[in-house]
Amino acid sequence: MTSYQPGTRSKLKRAHQRAAYDYETVHAAFDAMPMCHVGYVIDGQPYVTPTIQWRQGNHLYWHGSSASRMIKSLKDGAPACVTVSQFDGFVMARSPFHHSVNYRSAMAFGTCHSIEGRDEKEQALFEMFDHLFPGRWEDVRGNTEKELKATTVIVMEIEEAASKIRNEPPVDDEEDYDGVDCWAGVLPIVSKFTAPEDDPKLRQGIAFPDYLKGFLP
Repeated sequence: MTSYQPGTRSKLKRAHQRAAYDYETVHAAFDAMPMCHVGYVIDGQPYVTPTIQWRQGNHLYWHGSSASRMIKSLKDGAPACVTVSQFDGFVMARSPFHHSVNYRSAMAFGTCHSIEGRDEKEQALFEMFDHLFPGRWEDVRGNTEKELKATTVIVMEIEEAASKIRNEPPVDDEEDYDGVDCWAGVLPIVSKFTAPEDDPKLRQGIAFPDYLKGFLP
Protein backbone atom coordinates (compact mmCIF):
# COMPACT_ATOMS: atom_id res chain seq x y z
CA MET A 1 0.00 0.00 0.00
CA THR A 2 1.39 3.41 -0.98
CA SER A 3 -1.53 5.56 0.19
CA TYR A 4 -3.57 6.06 3.32
CA GLN A 5 -7.12 4.89 2.84
CA PRO A 6 -9.43 7.87 3.44
CA GLY A 7 -12.06 7.22 6.09
CA THR A 8 -14.74 9.26 7.80
CA ARG A 9 -12.09 11.27 9.69
CA SER A 10 -9.81 12.13 6.80
CA LYS A 11 -11.77 12.13 3.53
CA LEU A 12 -12.14 15.69 2.21
CA LYS A 13 -15.68 16.81 1.52
CA ARG A 14 -14.93 20.30 0.20
CA ALA A 15 -12.40 21.14 -2.54
CA HIS A 16 -11.62 17.44 -2.78
CA GLN A 17 -9.55 18.06 -5.93
CA ARG A 18 -6.86 19.54 -3.66
CA ALA A 19 -6.62 16.40 -1.52
CA ALA A 20 -3.85 13.82 -1.58
CA TYR A 21 -3.66 10.63 0.45
CA ASP A 22 -0.47 9.09 -0.94
CA TYR A 23 2.45 8.49 1.39
CA GLU A 24 4.84 10.68 -0.57
CA THR A 25 2.70 13.83 -0.38
CA VAL A 26 1.51 13.36 3.21
CA HIS A 27 4.94 12.45 4.55
CA ALA A 28 6.59 15.34 2.68
CA ALA A 29 4.25 17.78 4.42
CA PHE A 30 5.11 16.49 7.90
CA ASP A 31 8.83 16.38 7.09
CA ALA A 32 8.85 19.96 5.78
CA MET A 33 6.84 21.49 8.63
CA PRO A 34 8.08 20.36 12.04
CA MET A 35 5.79 22.74 13.96
CA CYS A 36 2.50 20.94 14.46
CA HIS A 37 -0.71 21.19 16.46
CA VAL A 38 -1.95 18.18 18.43
CA GLY A 39 -5.69 17.93 19.05
CA TYR A 40 -7.04 15.76 21.88
CA VAL A 41 -9.90 15.65 24.41
CA ILE A 42 -9.78 15.64 28.22
CA ASP A 43 -13.07 15.06 30.05
CA GLY A 44 -15.08 16.21 27.04
CA GLN A 45 -13.08 19.41 26.57
CA PRO A 46 -11.09 19.68 23.31
CA TYR A 47 -7.55 21.08 23.42
CA VAL A 48 -5.03 21.92 20.68
CA THR A 49 -1.37 22.16 21.66
CA PRO A 50 1.49 23.38 19.43
CA THR A 51 4.69 21.35 19.54
CA ILE A 52 7.49 19.96 17.36
CA GLN A 53 6.91 16.64 15.58
CA TRP A 54 9.14 14.31 13.60
CA ARG A 55 8.32 11.28 11.48
CA GLN A 56 9.75 7.80 11.10
CA GLY A 57 7.92 5.72 8.51
CA ASN A 58 4.19 5.78 9.30
CA HIS A 59 4.72 7.05 12.86
CA LEU A 60 4.72 10.60 14.20
CA TYR A 61 6.64 11.50 17.36
CA TRP A 62 6.67 14.47 19.69
CA HIS A 63 7.98 15.05 23.20
CA GLY A 64 7.25 17.20 26.20
CA SER A 65 7.43 17.51 29.95
CA SER A 66 6.36 14.34 31.75
CA ALA A 67 4.17 16.60 33.93
CA SER A 68 2.38 18.16 30.94
CA ARG A 69 -1.40 17.81 30.72
CA MET A 70 -1.14 16.86 27.04
CA ILE A 71 1.50 14.21 27.66
CA LYS A 72 -0.36 12.68 30.59
CA SER A 73 -3.59 12.47 28.58
CA LEU A 74 -2.01 10.82 25.52
CA LYS A 75 0.59 8.43 26.91
CA ASP A 76 -1.71 5.49 27.63
CA GLY A 77 -3.52 4.93 24.34
CA ALA A 78 -5.61 8.04 23.62
CA PRO A 79 -6.70 9.14 20.13
CA ALA A 80 -5.27 12.34 18.66
CA CYS A 81 -5.32 14.46 15.53
CA VAL A 82 -2.04 16.06 14.38
CA THR A 83 -1.95 18.86 11.81
CA VAL A 84 0.77 20.85 10.03
CA SER A 85 0.27 23.86 7.79
CA GLN A 86 2.21 26.48 5.88
CA PHE A 87 0.69 29.79 4.80
CA ASP A 88 2.06 30.61 1.33
CA GLY A 89 0.21 33.78 0.36
CA PHE A 90 -3.00 35.78 -0.01
CA VAL A 91 -5.05 35.12 -3.15
CA MET A 92 -6.58 38.42 -4.28
CA ALA A 93 -9.67 37.88 -6.42
CA ARG A 94 -12.12 40.17 -8.21
CA SER A 95 -14.83 39.67 -5.59
CA PRO A 96 -14.72 39.28 -1.79
CA PHE A 97 -16.23 35.79 -2.07
CA HIS A 98 -13.34 34.41 -4.14
CA HIS A 99 -10.48 35.80 -2.04
CA SER A 100 -8.51 32.93 -0.57
CA VAL A 101 -5.05 31.83 0.55
CA ASN A 102 -2.43 29.50 -0.88
CA TYR A 103 -1.25 26.91 1.61
CA ARG A 104 0.15 23.44 2.23
CA SER A 105 -1.31 21.27 4.97
CA ALA A 106 -1.68 17.74 6.26
CA MET A 107 -3.77 16.07 8.93
CA ALA A 108 -3.18 12.67 10.56
CA PHE A 109 -5.23 10.58 12.95
CA GLY A 110 -4.12 7.77 15.24
CA THR A 111 -3.76 6.38 18.74
CA CYS A 112 -0.92 7.57 20.96
CA HIS A 113 1.28 5.96 23.55
CA SER A 114 4.54 6.82 25.26
CA ILE A 115 7.95 5.39 24.45
CA GLU A 116 9.06 3.27 27.41
CA GLY A 117 12.61 2.40 28.33
CA ARG A 118 15.63 4.65 28.60
CA ASP A 119 17.40 3.41 25.46
CA GLU A 120 14.24 3.59 23.34
CA LYS A 121 13.53 7.13 24.53
CA GLU A 122 17.10 8.26 23.87
CA GLN A 123 16.96 6.76 20.38
CA ALA A 124 13.73 8.60 19.62
CA LEU A 125 15.24 11.90 20.77
CA PHE A 126 18.33 11.24 18.66
CA GLU A 127 16.11 10.68 15.63
CA MET A 128 14.45 14.06 16.27
CA PHE A 129 17.83 15.79 16.37
CA ASP A 130 19.14 13.90 13.36
CA HIS A 131 16.05 14.87 11.36
CA LEU A 132 16.06 18.55 12.35
CA PHE A 133 19.78 19.28 12.79
CA PRO A 134 21.97 16.52 11.28
CA GLY A 135 25.32 16.43 13.06
CA ARG A 136 24.32 18.39 16.16
CA TRP A 137 23.78 15.40 18.47
CA GLU A 138 27.52 14.73 18.45
CA ASP A 139 28.25 18.41 19.22
CA VAL A 140 26.14 18.90 22.36
CA ARG A 141 26.42 17.18 25.73
CA GLY A 142 24.28 14.11 26.33
CA ASN A 143 21.02 13.99 28.25
CA THR A 144 21.26 13.51 32.00
CA GLU A 145 19.16 10.90 33.78
CA LYS A 146 17.16 13.71 35.40
CA GLU A 147 16.42 15.27 32.00
CA LEU A 148 15.36 11.94 30.51
CA LYS A 149 13.06 11.26 33.45
CA ALA A 150 11.47 14.69 33.03
CA THR A 151 10.83 14.07 29.30
CA THR A 152 8.20 11.83 27.73
CA VAL A 153 8.19 10.90 24.03
CA ILE A 154 4.81 10.22 22.43
CA VAL A 155 4.43 8.11 19.29
CA MET A 156 1.33 7.90 17.10
CA GLU A 157 0.95 5.41 14.27
CA ILE A 158 -0.82 7.14 11.40
CA GLU A 159 -4.12 5.34 10.83
CA GLU A 160 -5.64 7.88 8.44
CA ALA A 161 -4.12 10.98 6.87
CA ALA A 162 -4.71 13.53 4.14
CA SER A 163 -2.83 16.44 2.62
CA LYS A 164 -4.57 19.50 1.19
CA ILE A 165 -2.74 22.05 -0.96
CA ARG A 166 -3.76 25.20 -2.77
CA ASN A 167 -1.17 26.77 -5.06
CA GLU A 168 -2.89 28.71 -7.80
CA PRO A 169 -4.18 32.13 -8.87
CA PRO A 170 -7.69 33.31 -8.01
CA VAL A 171 -10.63 31.38 -9.39
CA ASP A 172 -13.17 34.07 -10.30
CA ASP A 173 -16.59 34.00 -11.90
CA GLU A 174 -16.10 33.92 -15.67
CA GLU A 175 -17.89 37.22 -16.27
CA ASP A 176 -15.62 39.02 -13.77
CA TYR A 177 -12.41 38.44 -15.75
CA ASP A 178 -13.42 41.07 -18.31
CA GLY A 179 -16.07 42.88 -16.31
CA VAL A 180 -14.24 43.95 -13.12
CA ASP A 181 -11.41 46.50 -13.29
CA CYS A 182 -9.27 45.71 -10.27
CA TRP A 183 -5.91 44.04 -9.76
CA ALA A 184 -6.05 40.30 -9.08
CA GLY A 185 -3.28 37.83 -8.32
CA VAL A 186 -1.29 36.36 -5.45
CA LEU A 187 0.70 38.06 -2.67
CA PRO A 188 3.26 35.32 -1.89
CA ILE A 189 4.86 34.84 1.51
CA VAL A 190 8.30 33.24 1.72
CA SER A 191 9.62 31.90 5.04
CA LYS A 192 13.38 31.52 5.31
CA PHE A 193 16.24 31.50 7.78
CA THR A 194 18.25 34.68 8.23
CA ALA A 195 21.74 35.32 9.62
CA PRO A 196 22.42 33.43 12.88
CA GLU A 197 22.57 35.36 16.18
CA ASP A 198 25.19 34.29 18.71
CA ASP A 199 24.11 33.60 22.26
CA PRO A 200 25.32 36.62 24.30
CA LYS A 201 26.97 34.13 26.66
CA LEU A 202 28.79 32.26 23.87
CA ARG A 203 32.49 31.95 24.69
CA GLN A 204 34.87 33.65 22.29
CA GLY A 205 36.44 31.43 19.68
CA ILE A 206 33.44 29.12 19.16
CA ALA A 207 32.55 29.33 15.49
CA PHE A 208 29.24 28.70 13.79
CA PRO A 209 29.31 24.96 12.93
CA ASP A 210 29.61 23.73 9.36
CA TYR A 211 26.68 21.31 9.75
CA LEU A 212 24.30 24.27 10.26
CA LYS A 213 25.51 26.28 7.28
CA GLY A 214 22.88 24.69 5.08
CA PHE A 215 20.30 26.79 6.95
CA LEU A 216 22.02 30.07 6.02
CA PRO A 217 20.59 32.34 3.30
